[in-house]
Amino acid sequence: MPLERATLLAGAPSAPSPDPVAPFTIAAEPGRVLGLVGQPGSGLTRLALGLLARPARTGMVAVVDVRGWLCPVAAWEAGIAPERLVVVRCADRSAWLRVTAALVEGFPAVYAEVPAGVSDADLRRLGALSRARRSALVLRPIGGDLPIGVLHLRVEAGTVVWQGVDRGHGALLRCRLTLRASGKGARGIERVVEMEDNGSHALRMVPGLAAAPSGHAAG
Repeated sequence: MPLERATLLAGAPSAPSPDPVAPFTIAAEPGRVLGLVGQPGSGLTRLALGLLARPARTGMVAVVDVRGWLCPVAAWEAGIAPERLVVVRCADRSAWLRVTAALVEGFPAVYAEVPAGVSDADLRRLGALSRARRSALVLRPIGGDLPIGVLHLRVEAGTVVWQGVDRGHGALLRCRLTLRASGKGARGIERVVEMEDNGSHALRMVPGLAAAPSGHAAG
């Protein structure tokens, strides 16, 4: 499957694509649910923080941190001003739905890690609330997947390639992450794109590659 051109994160323009399928957008959109699926260390937390950067320009954004791993500095480096970010640590599965729903009710954009054991019915109710309140919702399951019908766009992390330490020492130069996007947001076609973190704070587009901003390592 060929790599696609995509507009990632905050709506940065991608280079013109010769592919007949038009570029699409991976973004936190009002009233829509975006799912990020993949193993820890695959760069999805960094991607999620970048997705919140655009709505954070005009309002508050919230993160539900289930694992307790979130580094606020990574959020600031992704473009979220400290005064626009609220982080709620919630490892209690029984309280997770109530906490996340309250944030969806009051914030224009929410990124929530999903603890194991949350029911599909609860996630569907949360998706319905997101649509009703026109709140952008990004969900990241800690384990497993997300139910069909909840997501406008599903983004799954594939391979991760680190460059600069191939001999077991040295400095990290860049990281490339392969993403597979599917669902209505991908216009019903599975898309394969690449995201590159080269250590800068700006989007960098290279041929055949969709790039993302860098920051502190986050999985």
